[in-house]
Amino acid sequence: MRFDLADLRLFVCVVDAGSITAGARQANLALASASERISNIESDAGVVLLERSRSGVVTTEAGEALAHHARLILRQHSLLQGELRDFGAGARGTLLLYANTAALMGLLPQKLAPWLAQRPRLSIDLRERTSAEIVKMIGAGLAEAGVVSDAVKPTGLTIQPVASDPLVLIVPVAHRLAEAKAVCFADVTDERFIGLEAGSALQDHINQHAADLHKRLKLRIRMKTFEGSCQMVSHGVGVAIIPLAVAKRLRRRYPFRTITLSDNWARRHLSLCFQQWNTLSAPMQSLLTHLGGGPQTV
Repeated sequence: MRFDLADLRLFVCVVDAGSITAGARQANLALASASERISNIESDAGVVLLERSRSGVVTTEAGEALAHHARLILRQHSLLQGELRDFGAGARGTLLLYANTAALMGLLPQKLAPWLAQRPRLSIDLRERTSAEIVKMIGAGLAEAGVVSDAVKPTGLTIQPVASDPLVLIVPVAHRLAEAKAVCFADVTDERFIGLEAGSALQDHINQHAADLHKRLKLRIRMKTFEGSCQMVSHGVGVAIIPLAVAKRLRRRYPFRTITLSDNWARRHLSLCFQQWNTLSAPMQSLLTHLGGGPQTV
């Protein structure tokens, strides 16, 4: 049997109306066309589905079975269309979003909560990666978008600043600068530093500014995470430069002092990163718009 949705819809209209003429009218078909299609449905089924009389039609037992299943199929089709519209409008599904540690600890919790609350059938798979890793994945087409630091300088990708993400110096509580409110990077380049792992975009950023001052930082140890850096600083091993959002969160757990870096380069931003706006899915466009991004105009 090769019934399509139009056939099933017509059959239900005829059964509900009690006549082919009225059913054809409900289905917006000419009577001749509707009669031919009903005959074809019966021919494909290999059984009489409607008993015809001058007063109209009534279903046979087989016709009643077909009408029952046709209604179920049409109802499911309507539900499917609704769900697909939800996906297209960003109201249903799962979005994969990558973010660096600073974004996870500062920007995203407060931003994502109201957006998700308005979309109960939508989920977000939020994954933490370094800014450099996120940029590589987006450039390779392995991710739609992410939230990164503007310390990375990707080529061929769109970067849109959405939030302030200043860098600060953290020092042990007994350090000589522990009571300072602000310092210039040039005044602390001779300190013993806790660095980040090789290849870290932030560490490369810091090292370049040290080189601009004709300095080479004394790295006592490299840590993979900001939390590891905070642990080292709290034990007096050295000082470190980390995002302010991270420092605010982790100083509740580890004893250290936070000092503002007065250098312009330390006033960095968190940015949305993606290839092109028109290549993003509708749900991702909705999310990034909420985060402060959007299509760029020339």
